[in-house]
Amino acid sequence: MNNPNGLTDAEGQGKTAWVPDTKLPDAVDDGDQQIIEAGEAKYHRLGWKGLTIMLIVEAIGLGALSIPSAFATLGMVAGVLCCVGIGFIAIYTSYVIGQVKLAFPAVRHYGDAGGLLMGRFGNELFTAMLILQLIFLTGSNCLTGTIAWRHITDSGICSVVFSVVSAVILFLLSIPSSFADMAGLGYLDFVSIVAAIGVTIIATGIQGTNSPGGLSAVNWSAVPQGDPTFADGFIAITNIVFAYTFASCLFSFMDEMHTPKDFTKSIWSLGILQIVIYTVTGATIYAFVGQDVQSPALLSAGTIVSKVAFGIALPVIFISGAICTIVAGRLIHGRIYENSVTKYINTTKGWITWLVLIAVITIIAWVIAEAIPFFDDLLSIISALFTSGFSFYLPPVMWYMLIRQGPWYAKENLLVSLVNAFCFLFGVVVLVGGLYSSIQDIRVNYRNGDVHGAFSCGAV
Repeated sequence: MNNPNGLTDAEGQGKTAWVPDTKLPDAVDDGDQQIIEAGEAKYHRLGWKGLTIMLIVEAIGLGALSIPSAFATLGMVAGVLCCVGIGFIAIYTSYVIGQVKLAFPAVRHYGDAGGLLMGRFGNELFTAMLILQLIFLTGSNCLTGTIAWRHITDSGICSVVFSVVSAVILFLLSIPSSFADMAGLGYLDFVSIVAAIGVTIIATGIQGTNSPGGLSAVNWSAVPQGDPTFADGFIAITNIVFAYTFASCLFSFMDEMHTPKDFTKSIWSLGILQIVIYTVTGATIYAFVGQDVQSPALLSAGTIVSKVAFGIALPVIFISGAICTIVAGRLIHGRIYENSVTKYINTTKGWITWLVLIAVITIIAWVIAEAIPFFDDLLSIISALFTSGFSFYLPPVMWYMLIRQGPWYAKENLLVSLVNAFCFLFGVVVLVGGLYSSIQDIRVNYRNGDVHGAFSCGAV
């Protein structure tokens, strides 16, 4: 319930916290009322199956094909344990986020959750963090699209041309403003990544079988080989950690659900699906290729097959990037037109400002991706800074401060308190270790001369 002070009461909790007051004026004319009703209907059509698809689009991408190289660093046993264990941690922390949304229905995105925790400052801080992360993810997909086009065409065309093509595709796919409208493309996204992974697994399996000595000669190991450094090991772990980070957009997606309490079906469906896909992908491709597996793993499938796999993966590259743009755009557009019917993007003014906004976001993401010579490592730093919080150490804080009932040491709370304490510590370790490892990787890449130039026409 909104009130003049911006305080919202958690249903049945008796707790109050700050969130922005987005209530429209009580007196509206008939025209505005029709716009409001159409807008509310437009943005509350997402069911739990649609939510699952949206989370799949956000979570499962080409990052899944980086997991076999993580297995090569960690060994088979640690790789499997990390895939399964981190998967269940992600399911639990996402469950906490969903419970916060149910307790505080006015929360529309992670920025509002920051307002619950730290007032207006928290709202502004978390909003800025989320927008920055989403813009970098859009830039990452733009860069991945550039790499895919170069690999598929195998041409000498300047990489910047391919990056512009990728940016235009990302913009066009970002035009629909409703997540329910994007859910249809989400099915194509899911088929795309599963097919790309399947082709890669089959191709590497055939290669391993036909190699001298067959699969028994592949040099995979149950334990780490080659005495990897702490940075190497932690980069491998963070590749798995960040493959499970779907929590940052959960508030935004749930805000469009017609039955938000059904979110548990979605996070369990997605979580189990991710655990199976990541574990099978990492274990099988590592067992087929061994220590020489490349990242992404489809590069280990041979020239022709990798071109086919990249082609199949094009939908997931661009649809996933478009979702990031839409989430960022909806957040900013909602802030600009907080108390106006224009926020529904079903008027001429609403559509014009929406198109301009997503164009600006896409251009900024493209410039960042092209202008920063160590973009991948910078993305890792951004992920370590923000994703570790959004997905791991902030949900336990929200449980403790917002939805916990009774003392943390009470008999009925003690086990859950310990679980949340573990998740919090895990998130902090990811934050510190991820930052250290990413900075070390930047230093190594500069020392080895592996950093490409800004707006480079060569390989990226």
